[in-house]
Amino acid sequence: MATKHQFQTEITQLLDLMIHSLYSNKEIFLRELISNASDALDKLSYLTLTDEKLKSLTFTPSIDIQFDETKKTITIEDNGIGMNEADMKEHLGIIAKSGTKSFLAQLSGDKKKDSALIGQFGVGFYSAFMVAHRVVVQSKKAGEDKAYAWVSEGKGEYEVGECVKDTQGTQITLYLREEEAHFASRWEIENIIHKYSEHIAFPIYLHYTESSFEGEGDDKKEVKENITSQINTAKALWKIPKAELKDADYKEFYSTLSHDNNEPMRWIHTKVEGNLEYTTLFYIPQKAPFDLYRVDYQSGVKLYVKRVFITDDDKELLPPYLRFVRGVIDSEDLPLNVSREILQQNKILANIKSASTKKILGEIGNIAKDEESYKAFYEQFGKMLKEGLYSDYENKEKILELLRFDSFKVENLSFKAYKDAMSSEQKSIYYILGENKDTLKNTPLLEKFAKKGFDVLLLSDEIDAIVMPMVGEYDKTPLRSINSKEALEELGEESIDEATQKDYEKVIKGFKEALGEQIADVKLSSLGDAPLTLIKEDSNPMMANLMAQMGQKMPESKPTLELNITHPIVKKLKSAKKDKIAQSALLLFGATLVLEGGTLENAKAFNTQLNELILQSL
Repeated sequence: MATKHQFQTEITQLLDLMIHSLYSNKEIFLRELISNASDALDKLSYLTLTDEKLKSLTFTPSIDIQFDETKKTITIEDNGIGMNEADMKEHLGIIAKSGTKSFLAQLSGDKKKDSALIGQFGVGFYSAFMVAHRVVVQSKKAGEDKAYAWVSEGKGEYEVGECVKDTQGTQITLYLREEEAHFASRWEIENIIHKYSEHIAFPIYLHYTESSFEGEGDDKKEVKENITSQINTAKALWKIPKAELKDADYKEFYSTLSHDNNEPMRWIHTKVEGNLEYTTLFYIPQKAPFDLYRVDYQSGVKLYVKRVFITDDDKELLPPYLRFVRGVIDSEDLPLNVSREILQQNKILANIKSASTKKILGEIGNIAKDEESYKAFYEQFGKMLKEGLYSDYENKEKILELLRFDSFKVENLSFKAYKDAMSSEQKSIYYILGENKDTLKNTPLLEKFAKKGFDVLLLSDEIDAIVMPMVGEYDKTPLRSINSKEALEELGEESIDEATQKDYEKVIKGFKEALGEQIADVKLSSLGDAPLTLIKEDSNPMMANLMAQMGQKMPESKPTLELNITHPIVKKLKSAKKDKIAQSALLLFGATLVLEGGTLENAKAFNTQLNELILQSL
């Protein structure tokens, strides 16, 4: 007897979107279901070679499709691994895919906008409800006796119960909505498969009935013939020589592999022969996957051995910072019964990983030759490359060449372009860390470097705070934060003479008394456009923020306050009374803190002083 179950909340939301969406590309439901069937065949192919219980199983993998124009149904069947009752609840009642919540969080309620997200996400089995008002899944797990049926109308619940099925595998029947009945047609099905699933590595058979007429006049009668035709090439595309493939072939295979409706930005197809023999096909997407920044991201690379699928869940096939790459690795040298533990320590795989990483970085370098294309790539994946700086020392120099930054003077700048533009007087590549580029541009300290003609990189990604201090140098040129002691020494500011120092004694003392423990010291300076500058050595506000998010506090570092003696306000302070110097100290210090994106220690006192000053001026 069938039992009823409620869908997980996220599934209900997703199904509601599927059923009511205005998504125009509904034909992808067939691509998704065929892709799932192919995965099931892959898994059983592997188990018949490695699992003693299944080695004797007679197994000729195939995907079979039937349709009924009268009943408005389509049936997709595979003889793969199959599902039992527990599998059905897990795979068809819960969304385990990481990134689902972030996907749902992006939904705006505007159906047109929301439907555009569907293709980017990769909706798998649930895409069936875009075209069907009822879905029936019958499945029998390989090596087990019982078969089970899963039935749902996509309205918040589903039923699971025992059924009769002689062979292992899964059969999915879609009862099409009236307005989607056109999909129950030979021509529709063939066109969709040629478009999306041509290079599925297993044969896809279409079963249909064709009518013809025999005889003439009154003796004329209709003869129906049952026809089965294979409608795909069933070749592993990555094994086909590049010379025999067209761009359209690569793009079609990408859509099957990645479930991405966008075309890939680039692909890299490599066949290696010699000490090691393997084939790789990697794709660089146009858009970042939804789960890119999640710890439980899904690997986008499948591992095969001699065309037998091994795993799509090994995050060690490529370095983590290249987790946006989609593709296939097919080795001729690995054993078929290779375990996950062996994979992680396998020298063959380590060599493939190293060579593949270099190939992918090389292709990213080719993209970088076109400024517009690279800008689009970098917006999506630039942060990933920065991750590579601390996790992939072998390719550090290549990655440094691929990084781009905005500076005080220029946008989209490479380290090379920055260095080429340096004057002979400049000793280092300078940068400033902060959470907002606009705020950084207004930092008084940055103005001091600009006055000397030194450009400064504006680093506002959270990862910059972790990576840049450890990079050290580019092409034998040091990288320095403008807050560092070395950078300030290289600024080469002229020393203040004793007479000037004496002139400002009262001002310095007044600032120290007014600001007390908030500062380390007060000094005089002659560079910049602002009246004062706050110097906090090795200041790293983003790192402080990250530490705070983890419940930790960075050791407090007080700034040194530099008064700019070329500024009119500072000049006038020499003849000001003690109370005016104190008031100015509090206001100038507070305003500079706010300008640099900091927080006021005593906002109320600052506001009182500001109101008092306004009142006096009126």
